[in-house]
Parts: sequence; structure tokens; C-alpha cells
Amino acid sequence: MVIKEIMDSQQMERALMRISHEIIEKNKGIDNLCIVGIQRRGVTLAKSINNNIEKIEGKNLPFGILDITFYRDDLSFLHEHPTVNSTKIDFEVNDKKIILVDDVLFTGRTVRAAIEAIMDMGRPKMIQLAVLIDRGHRELPIRADFIGKNVPTSRNEIVHVLVDEFDKRNCVIIEQLDKEI
Repeated sequence: MVIKEIMDSQQMERALMRISHEIIEKNKGIDNLCIVGIQRRGVTLAKSINNNIEKIEGKNLPFGILDITFYRDDLSFLHEHPTVNSTKIDFEVNDKKIILVDDVLFTGRTVRAAIEAIMDMGRPKMIQLAVLIDRGHRELPIRADFIGKNVPTSRNEIVHVLVDEFDKRNCVIIEQLDKEI
């Protein structure tokens, strides 16, 4: 099992700041924007993007936390008692521009589940996707609007985004496995 660091803390900060500027630019400001982080590490990254946008624009955006556990198409394959985190979206999603934030975009199945969960809450004007890492290997026709770094990977690699909140450090690493996932 070989592990290689592909982003350090400063590189992560720069990528998240760039994504924050791109979100503002693409949306011609921040009117009607809301930030929603996908549990767990997507929430930490979403907080960072939200804080960056607040520093740039001087205004706090509505912020939400989304757990997609019960929307997963592989729920029956997970643990007998999967870990359920909280969803906290205290704003109306109807007619809003939702910026959905996750750490790694891989097959697209997590994002599909997140979109389904958001749509169960209402009908947003649009949903845009921001990810720190896009590693390829899509199984669904999903793409990110904002990407921190494209990292071509093989099927026997795992990308881990480590954040202070859970891992006591900020970096992105690739772990080489003995077999394909």
C-alpha cells in the first residue's frame, strides 16, 4: 500500500479560493445562491467556500448540510446499520441556485443521491457541483461545474481528502491498493 500526497494544505486553500471566485463569476454575483455540503468532508469544504465568498462579497450565504445515506443506491450493500449523519437545510430550496459541494467526484453516484435528496425538498432554479478532486471513472452522466484539481486515477487507487476537522491535517493523498475497487 503506497501513499502519495498530491495536495498540501496551501494547495487546498488556493483551490478552494479559486473555486469560490469561479462560483461568484459564473453566477454573476451571489444573488439567490446557497451552499450545501455533502456529509462529511464536503461539509468542511463547503464551509471554507462559504467563508471565502463572505470575505470576497461581504455577505453570508444560506448554508446547508446534506446527508445522502438513505438516497444511496448501494445502501443494502453497506453495513447492517449504516452511519447516518444530520441534514440541516434551514432555507427554502425552491428557485434557489444550489452549490452542492463534495470532496471527491468518482462514479457520480453520491452526487446523484444528493440531487435526489435536494429535489425532495423542493425545486431549485439550478444545482451546480463543486468538488475538490475529480478523479474520473464516471458511471453516471454527471460532471462538476467547479473543480479544484483533476486527478486521473486507476481503479486500484483511492483518493482521500483529509481535513483538520476529522483528520487533524489538511491534504489530499492517493493510496495504491493491491486490487481494483
